[in-house]
Amino acid sequence: MAIVKAKGTYDVLPTDSYKWSFMEDKIRQVCQIFNYEEIRTPIFEASELFHRTVGETSDLVKKETYDFKDRGDRLVTLRPEGTAGVVRAFIENKMFVEPINKLFYIGSMFRYERPQKGRYRQFNQFGVECFGSSDPIMDAEVISLAVTIIRAFNLKGIKVRLNTLGDDQTRETYKKALVEYFTQYRDVICPDCQVRLEKNPLRILDCKVDRDTEIFKNAPKIIDYLSDEAKSRFNKVLEYLKEMNINFEVDPMIVRGLDYYTHTIFEIEASIEGFGSQNVMCGGGRYDHLVENLGGPSTPGIGFAFGLERLLAAIEAEHNLNSENQIHLFIIALGDKARLKAMKLVNDMRLGGLITEMDYLNGKLKNQFKMSEKYHARYIGILGDTELENNVINVKTPNSTEQVTIPLDSLYSYVVNKLRSGSCSGCSSSCGDCNCDCEAKENE
Repeated sequence: MAIVKAKGTYDVLPTDSYKWSFMEDKIRQVCQIFNYEEIRTPIFEASELFHRTVGETSDLVKKETYDFKDRGDRLVTLRPEGTAGVVRAFIENKMFVEPINKLFYIGSMFRYERPQKGRYRQFNQFGVECFGSSDPIMDAEVISLAVTIIRAFNLKGIKVRLNTLGDDQTRETYKKALVEYFTQYRDVICPDCQVRLEKNPLRILDCKVDRDTEIFKNAPKIIDYLSDEAKSRFNKVLEYLKEMNINFEVDPMIVRGLDYYTHTIFEIEASIEGFGSQNVMCGGGRYDHLVENLGGPSTPGIGFAFGLERLLAAIEAEHNLNSENQIHLFIIALGDKARLKAMKLVNDMRLGGLITEMDYLNGKLKNQFKMSEKYHARYIGILGDTELENNVINVKTPNSTEQVTIPLDSLYSYVVNKLRSGSCSGCSSSCGDCNCDCEAKENE
């Protein structure tokens, strides 16, 4: 029996990998504009890191983490989220010597969940973590970055839904109010919430089972328990968002699923047809005590994460990402001497930045033309014994009658000039007159 992929995983084949590259490249461009730098952390860490940061009572730790012992009898965990590893790296590498660190990551995460559409056991996240400033203006910048990512893909109906968990004083007062309220419904709420009521009352509001019931809708709202300082801080965040014309809604029922959040928490959604409640693209918030709790100096932080599978599905729902595997030049070689020369030409063209291919099956002329069609070659170079003797090559433009014979050493400049002056491969404009990012423009 053939070996197959593990349950809850998937292969990204060449027919789809270019979509991932397109998405990740766009994300990196936006992060560069906002002056955020990439960080890469290990896929597995000491289990204690995630258990301490996420919280022992969270569903993620209780049910979903991949925990195992290595050969050194050390308990390690495949990372279920990105923040904890970035914080560990921030502390271990003493990055706190800089007053502000603005970081982003792209990578695989692992959670042992029941596989379903859009939800996998190995999945990918893009996230941002910013350390050093507790000013509400940083909350606004991070939210703006997340909104800009969604806008960069021309997704519609972007809305920020946000709430605040307030300061320590606020949360203690609010927890007491939640316990008092939900105790009277102890026998009605789900078993998980009965446990949360004892161990972590705030997590009750994150319930996926009962959150739409009247009991939950009538529960106390944290916004009514904010201290004056926490209320003032949250209002400043809202002012900055208004100034940037970012559409938002204050939603008192938002409670992020991880234990380390403080003050501002948020989700960002886009109006995607057919997505329903799955239209939330991003979630995040502030975590001002996390660095200190992991043994670092007191350092405020804020961040967010996108599930890239969901983001890509949203992009595909709104836009046609089908892309022909178009190359600049295909060289047809007829005969052994021509194949030897063709190999050198292909290599020279590639070193010059042209996407170039040739036949590797020593096929007949007709088969090589078919292969050039498969690659949607912009130009075809035809090289045989006669051309070699005269040190020339025939260059044909597919789907036209145009064919010229040029010196071999002029092939590169001829193709580049044609790409510059001809119709743009990314749109219908002449190259140089549009704003697309096609390969022809990159070679100008």
